[in-house]
Amino acid sequence: MEPVAITVRPATEDDLEALGRLAGALVRMHHDTDARRFVLPDDVEKGYRWWFRKELGNADAMLRVAVDAAGSVVGYTYARSEPQDWNLLLAPHVALHDILVDPAARGAGVGEALMTAFVADVDARGGPRVVLHTMVSNERAQRLFAKFGFRPTMLEMTRG
Repeated sequence: MEPVAITVRPATEDDLEALGRLAGALVRMHHDTDARRFVLPDDVEKGYRWWFRKELGNADAMLRVAVDAAGSVVGYTYARSEPQDWNLLLAPHVALHDILVDPAARGAGVGEALMTAFVADVDARGGPRVVLHTMVSNERAQRLFAKFGFRPTMLEMTRG
């Protein structure tokens, strides 16, 4: 796919419908990959719309959308500044919880635009470290993250 003009901006209430749809697709992708590991809640889109509506007012949250020239939301990132976590042996950090590009927009530079804006947000906040999780099989995402300086540090293993 050819690169397209993408604008990345903070999400607004007007984006909640699209955010719910995209987040639901992300959850389904994980669930379809490993239903024993990843839960698929009933009406996941509604749940995400509720959660993201709350996060719009949270100063620790970074919720961004990628919008194409037609004004359609074609991707998003969701991250939060998190406190020290003794269980994970993490000092205060930013956790990138979600990144998703609409399948119809993949290969057009949307993911890179989202990550560029995300890294700029983290740098503006003075965040010393960012942690994210990605499926072992999602090599495309791992290549994108590596372009932005991420390195593998842990491998989650699940039994059952």
